Amino acid sequence: MAVPHVLIFPLPLQGPVNCMLKLAELLCLHQEIYITFINTEYIHQRLMNYTDVLARFEKYPNFKFVTVPDGLPEDNPRNGDQIGKIIEGVEKVSSPLFREMVMMTTTTCLIVDGIFTFAVDIAKEAKIPLLYFDTISPCSLWTYLAVPKLIEDGEIPFKGNDLDVLVNGVAGMEGVMRRRDLPSFCRTPDLDIPIIKLVIKEGKHIVQAQGLIFNTFEALEGPILSQFRALCPNIYAIGPLHTQMKAKLSSQYLPNTPTSNSIWKEDMSCIDWLNKQPNKSILFVSIGSLATMSKAQFLEFWYGLVNSKTRFLWVQRPGSIIGLEDDNNNVPMELVKSTKERGCIISWAPQEEVLAHPAIGGFLTHSGWNSTLESIVEGVPMICWPYFVDQQVNSRYVGEVWKLGIDMKDVCDRATIERMVIEVMDVKKIEFLERAKQMSNLAIASVGEGGSSYQDLDRLIEDIRLMRI
Repeated sequence: MAVPHVLIFPLPLQGPVNCMLKLAELLCLHQEIYITFINTEYIHQRLMNYTDVLARFEKYPNFKFVTVPDGLPEDNPRNGDQIGKIIEGVEKVSSPLFREMVMMTTTTCLIVDGIFTFAVDIAKEAKIPLLYFDTISPCSLWTYLAVPKLIEDGEIPFKGNDLDVLVNGVAGMEGVMRRRDLPSFCRTPDLDIPIIKLVIKEGKHIVQAQGLIFNTFEALEGPILSQFRALCPNIYAIGPLHTQMKAKLSSQYLPNTPTSNSIWKEDMSCIDWLNKQPNKSILFVSIGSLATMSKAQFLEFWYGLVNSKTRFLWVQRPGSIIGLEDDNNNVPMELVKSTKERGCIISWAPQEEVLAHPAIGGFLTHSGWNSTLESIVEGVPMICWPYFVDQQVNSRYVGEVWKLGIDMKDVCDRATIERMVIEVMDVKKIEFLERAKQMSNLAIASVGEGGSSYQDLDRLIEDIRLMRI
C-alpha cells in the first residue's frame, strides 16, 4: 500500500505561508504522513534569515522543504501592490515545476492555495485528490464566489458614488454588506481587469476540489460554512490553527514555546516594554506584512494616537510608509515627544506573543485574517482599518456581525482615529472586552477535545492517512 504523502503549496506571502506551515506541522505529528512543503526561493530565504523554521522541522523525519523560483526579478518588493505579479509568476514559472514534482513523486494528496487554479488539472492528470486551502476567511471567500452574480445583477460596477448602498447579491449576507464592505477589487469601474478575471476563475475551480480547508471555527462562521457545504460537502474548518497547534503540542508533552514563521525580523525588545505597562492599557497598532499608507495618512494616524492620550505599541514595517525616509527626521517634534512618554515604535513584532500579553487592551489592525483570528483568540477588541482584498469583508464582520470592535474603513483623519481609540480603550472598553472574552472562549473550546475544529482536524488527518478523500 502507498504511503500517504502530501504536497503543500501556499501562496508565497507571509499570511498564507504562516498558516500552511502550521497545518504542515499538525500533519507531521502523525509520523505515517509524509509532507513536502513548497516555498518560493524568496520566502524560504527570508524564513531562514528570521526564524528557526529549519531547526523546528528537523525533528520531523517525515517532512521536507523544496524550493521553486517565483519568476520575479530580485528587486521586486513583493508587497501588497505586487500580488497580481506574484500569482502570474507562480503560474508561469513555478507551476510547471510543481506539476513535475507531482508526477515524479508518489504524492497521494495535494493541499494548495485556492488561488492556484492550475492545481485542478494537475490533480486530475495525476489522479490524486486536491484539497484547496484558502487562508482568507470563509466570509471573504464567499463574497469572491458571489462576483459573477453581482455582475449579472448589475450591482458591480457600482452606479454612482454612494458606498453605503446595501448589497443584496451575496447569499446569507443580505442586510449586512454595503458596497464599501465588498472586497476592494469590486470598486473598479472596469470589470476587464486581471484580479476580477482571476477571482471568477478561482470560483469555477474551487468547487472542483475534493475538499476545502478553512482556518476558522464553527461558532464564528457557522452560517457561511453551511453555504459552502451546499457547494462542496467536504469542508474541514480546523481553526484557529495557531491555537490548535499549541493545544496539540501540549497534549503530546512537546515544547509549546512561541514559534515564528515571520519573513520579517521580529523586535523582541517590545516584550520588555510591555512588561512594564499596566494591564489592558496598550493599543497595539500594526497594518500587517503587505499594507502600505501614504505619509499624510501616517501623520494622521500618529496625531490620532497621540491625541487620544492612550499608550501604544506601533509596528512601522520597513517600506510600509510611502514617501517617508527611514529616519522619521521630518516628523513634528510634538509627536516624537508624546511618543517617548507613552509609546513604543518598532519595525516588526512577534505578534502572537504581543496579542497574548496582559498589557494589550486593543488592536488597531488592517484586518488580515491571521491577525483577526489571533486577536479573537486572545480576547482583544479591534479597530479595523482594512487595506485591500478580503480585509474589507473581515472588518465589516468584526464590527457589525461579531461585535468585536469598530470598523474604521475608508477614513483616515486624526479626529476619527482619536475618537475610535478612546471608544475601544476607554468609553466602551468593558463592553468590548466582555464580548471579546466570550468569543475567545468559543475559539479555544473549538480546538479542545470534542470541539468542532478538533474533530475536523482529526477527520482531515484520518482521510489523508487512509487515503479516502
